[in-house]
Amino acid sequence: MPTFRTYDGTELAYRVRGEGAPLICLPGGPMRAGAYLGDLGGLSSVRRLIVLDPRGSGESAVPDDLSSCRCDRLVADVEALRRHLGLERVDLLAHSAGADLAALYAARHPEALRSLVLVAPATRAVGFVPGEREVREAAALRATEPWYEEALAALEQLRAGHDSDELRAAARPFLYGRWDARAREHAAAAPGQINPAAARAHLAEGAFDPAATLPALRAFPAPVLVLAGEYDAIPTPDRAAELAALFPESEFAVQRGAAHFPWIDDPGAFVRTVTAFLDPEVRSVQAGGIRLAYRVWGDPAAPPVVLAHGRCGSGATWTTVAERLAATHRVYAFDFRGHGLSDWPGRYSFELFRDDLHAFLEARNLAGATVVGHSMGGAAALLLAERQPGLIGRLVLEEAPPPLPLNPPRPVPERPEGELDFDWPLVPSTDAQLNGPDPAGRELLGEITAPTLVIGGGPGSHIAQEELAWMAGQIPDGLFVTIDAGHLVHTERPEEFLSVLRSFGVG
Repeated sequence: MPTFRTYDGTELAYRVRGEGAPLICLPGGPMRAGAYLGDLGGLSSVRRLIVLDPRGSGESAVPDDLSSCRCDRLVADVEALRRHLGLERVDLLAHSAGADLAALYAARHPEALRSLVLVAPATRAVGFVPGEREVREAAALRATEPWYEEALAALEQLRAGHDSDELRAAARPFLYGRWDARAREHAAAAPGQINPAAARAHLAEGAFDPAATLPALRAFPAPVLVLAGEYDAIPTPDRAAELAALFPESEFAVQRGAAHFPWIDDPGAFVRTVTAFLDPEVRSVQAGGIRLAYRVWGDPAAPPVVLAHGRCGSGATWTTVAERLAATHRVYAFDFRGHGLSDWPGRYSFELFRDDLHAFLEARNLAGATVVGHSMGGAAALLLAERQPGLIGRLVLEEAPPPLPLNPPRPVPERPEGELDFDWPLVPSTDAQLNGPDPAGRELLGEITAPTLVIGGGPGSHIAQEELAWMAGQIPDGLFVTIDAGHLVHTERPEEFLSVLRSFGVG
């Protein structure tokens, strides 16, 4: 492990995992060696993780003066690491008790931070002390678990001040969304990773001064992500939301089904949320209870265009078209649920994708925008235009499946091998709807009031072009145009696609 000497000569160690832009990671515990963070559920595939072992833990040296382990005094160690790495500004991720240290660092060195990610954060530094009631309410969420009664008894003993390794071990299931083999293995390593003496010094009197810290955080200039686990008690989602509200530019997310170690409970969900936040080209919005990631181009004052991608794709598939449209429009391309960097909730239908589009338009105040939908995205836009006349200004349906039963129907699909960048259950769910669509989808075509352009891909497409022409004919102000490109029109023939949009008044 690489090492460096901090301000008082103590030798500190840190782990390096992955490639890409560096992300400094502060472990919790308090004073727990950083090994338990692992690769943060695979976050090392997109960022180079620099995981510090706090002084007195892991491979870092035990200082001669244990009082130097007090949380406020560790700020100098974080600053020494930044300088050792030669980084002018850094992205910083902190877990649990490490978030107290991160908050103090942000208050003292705001100019050194590009962004801040607080995962299941402790809140002592800002004076938010979890109450007995909220801890009990969080624990009660797990009442159906087979381990609940034993773990609750241990938790109550701990809360009463009766600390022991046995009680901590018995209460640990509360820290995980699923008490499975992976969680048990992760939990078993905890006792050997914490220096108890250093942990006591970490929380010594004088470590925190909320009256001084709070004003600094309220003026903190960088973006902040606060990520809480649905079942966590330290902090509860409500308490984490209060922490997020302190920062001028903050994003708050709750990982469903997770507790105190969200990258263990659902690595994919954790990585998607953090990756979307850390990518400067990606933004996120809570829309209808789902976090939707999106990209944006162009002048904020220009007329808006929303691009809705096809099945198994993402908003990134629109990049070429979006960059061209941005010359005259404000362009938004979002990831539907189950796709890309948005949430993957596990339940999918064309109606739910319609609701995603609807919620996104409302969340971004985009009523009257032009909506361009490809394939599945076009089907979602069609359903929305039928039920919300006037919400969409102009509508473009690129190779959107007509609301007619497939003949022959699609067989039940088999999942391909390997990792996917979309949630596989959406495929069989939507295939079933394509085989037998809701008749209302075709019966309401005449209710669409938006001028509508239907673009077909010609004979190379798997969609029957005569059915696309029929669909356009059922829409009162509908027009059908063919671009001989197959199903991926905007990808294969972007210039022709943009030309057609211009003729339709978009671009």
